[in-house]
Amino acid sequence: MATNISRIWAQVMSVALCALLVLAGGPAAAETRQVRVDTQYIAALGDKMATAGEDAADWGLWAVDPGPRGVKIRKVPELVANGGKAPAGWQFDGKAWWLEEHGLIMEAPVFPVPAGQYVVTGGREVTSVLTVQEPDAAGKQAWSLADGATLYDVTHLRCRAALYTGQACSPDKTPTDVFPMREGIAMPEVEGCDKQDYQVLIVIGMMVED
Repeated sequence: MATNISRIWAQVMSVALCALLVLAGGPAAAETRQVRVDTQYIAALGDKMATAGEDAADWGLWAVDPGPRGVKIRKVPELVANGGKAPAGWQFDGKAWWLEEHGLIMEAPVFPVPAGQYVVTGGREVTSVLTVQEPDAAGKQAWSLADGATLYDVTHLRCRAALYTGQACSPDKTPTDVFPMREGIAMPEVEGCDKQDYQVLIVIGMMVED
């Protein structure tokens, strides 16, 4: 899931400043600044054309790129024999496991996405500021993108993430001839599994108060 963001970052400052003016309403923008972070990833659900919603409680965050920490499907027997402990230290759950576009099993993201303001991009034309609110009394967690950006605008189309669940769900039934996945094709169905595809957003910065 790793991606080259050096070409993206040059566009970020001007875009984020515009987003900041919208979010903060002018003069107050001087109290908030953008901090670059090591690349993180958000697993998001929802209408790809939405600019806001209340379902961020169903979104997850990988604070560390899970791709290089992943395990190849053919090495699942070794993973199971090791008690589910991956070489990178994360724990494999045979009844709920994550798969990415190269056929690597990944660690699960952290749910829900912590509240905050994330500088997000899909590695294409648009960079925006994603604001995630604290959960309300009903557990709903609101989110919004600045400058009219849609979820699709900040989705990395080449990155994929799908969650496979079920009592009889096993990675060894995954068709491996489909990897690496091409853009626009859904992650494969796996016999005995329920699948949930997620949209992947690249996080390249955070907005923080001085």
